[in-house]
Amino acid sequence: MPTRFIGNGYWEIISRQMSIVNKSEQEKFKNAKVAVIGSGGIGGSLIEMLARMGVGSLNLVDKDAYDLSNLNRQLIATLDTLGKTKVYSAKERVRTINPYVKVNAFNEELNENNVKKIIGDADVVVDALDNLVTRVIVSRTAKELEIPYVHGAIHGTLGQVTVFTKDTPSYEELFRLPSLGKELTDEVKTDVKSLNKQVPPVIGPVPNIIGNLEAFETYKYITGIGVVTYAPEVLKYNLLDLKSFSVETF
Repeated sequence: MPTRFIGNGYWEIISRQMSIVNKSEQEKFKNAKVAVIGSGGIGGSLIEMLARMGVGSLNLVDKDAYDLSNLNRQLIATLDTLGKTKVYSAKERVRTINPYVKVNAFNEELNENNVKKIIGDADVVVDALDNLVTRVIVSRTAKELEIPYVHGAIHGTLGQVTVFTKDTPSYEELFRLPSLGKELTDEVKTDVKSLNKQVPPVIGPVPNIIGNLEAFETYKYITGIGVVTYAPEVLKYNLLDLKSFSVETF
């Protein structure tokens, strides 16, 4: 990093947003740790925006590597990162954007055995997943630990975002999943997996919009500015019709 950025460099990076928040509000974000589950389509834009807005620390987890099919939407996927692990590529991307962000990278699949290690010290957990079973595991653990859980999901041109806390309905309650109130046995996991019958279609702008929205919901929650979209309210849209952007109560 050039020496001229040492010292007040952090505040130079985020200086253009300081007419939107005050210094004490930004300090909350600077001191916060956010766990991002997934470093792909949603995760790429989400991680980048959190870094650019000046988050203090990130816990990133993903077990996959980039391939050609990721290039239509995943911002960290380039010809140079093909074949490389997503989570370490994301860590390097953050370093080139905002070197003041501390990044802990977990190149592994999140499951019931490691979830607390990955999210347990986070102030907020953000969902950048395409896997319903993993969402259930993360949402249950976040609820148990009383960590806010920012949810985002896409399908084709559709997207949705909401925020769960200890005081809101749970992820499983809101979306009426068959796992609600049940132990996550292999049978229950199979029932949940059956809801995803195919690899979901996706086009570039859709996951990136969700990632940006999730980043800003996280920013609002931590800094205390604005109005957070708490469950049972859900922000939904269909990019084929921009008039479809709406907040609905489930």
